[in-house]
Amino acid sequence: MTRILVIDTDREFCRLLGEYLIGEGMTAQFAHDGKLGVSSALSGRYDVVVLDAVSRKLSGFQAIKQLRASSGVGLLMLTTPGEEVDGIIGLEYGADDYLAKPFNPRELVARIRAICRRLRHSLAGEFAAEPEYLEIGDLALDEGTRTCRRNGETIELTTAEFDLLSLFLRRSGRVIHRKELLKQVLDHEYSPFDRSIDVHVSNLRRKLGDLPDGTKRIRGVRNVGYTYACPAAPQSIARAGAPDEATARCF
Repeated sequence: MTRILVIDTDREFCRLLGEYLIGEGMTAQFAHDGKLGVSSALSGRYDVVVLDAVSRKLSGFQAIKQLRASSGVGLLMLTTPGEEVDGIIGLEYGADDYLAKPFNPRELVARIRAICRRLRHSLAGEFAAEPEYLEIGDLALDEGTRTCRRNGETIELTTAEFDLLSLFLRRSGRVIHRKELLKQVLDHEYSPFDRSIDVHVSNLRRKLGDLPDGTKRIRGVRNVGYTYACPAAPQSIARAGAPDEATARCF
């Protein structure tokens, strides 16, 4: 059963949400104080933490920052109506997704399950018999250990950022539509108002910087999507432990 921790000060909201989550085959525990919620979330007993952007003693942003410092638990932030910027900030701090109140509980469950699928995929990659190793330009991505290195320096990425970069490197030089990025990386159906993928792209740009020659790594294509710049040097996609076994060209 999927184990959910909800951090929210509204007890009636938590009661109603708990009934729905249990009806969907999940277990639900609640914390009505931010600090206590973070302490519980760090116990390792939960798959996904759903937290309100505003909480007593500790804001949702502070909670995400503390959790991301030492935990890979799934994080979904709840924001107030008309405060989309809170959700964007939450993603920048390391949340996996966000949803504005009021919401259809079916959408919340769908997003929780999408986060769990991405986390399971991430965990499965750690134990895959032959995880792939991608090396393009100055970047090396090891899907076995879920690590990213730029010129040998480790770059810390969230689960969504890692999956997004993996897709970009596999399709280097080609434009990927935002609709495909939303589906492949976040398991969201396309909505012109969903800016979550744009936030993850922005975070990747900030963390990775430009290519050594000053070229932008990830370029936006107006009204379409994004493309990862194809480096001038050869790129390779190979099995872990043997990055020189295969070479691929940009198309």
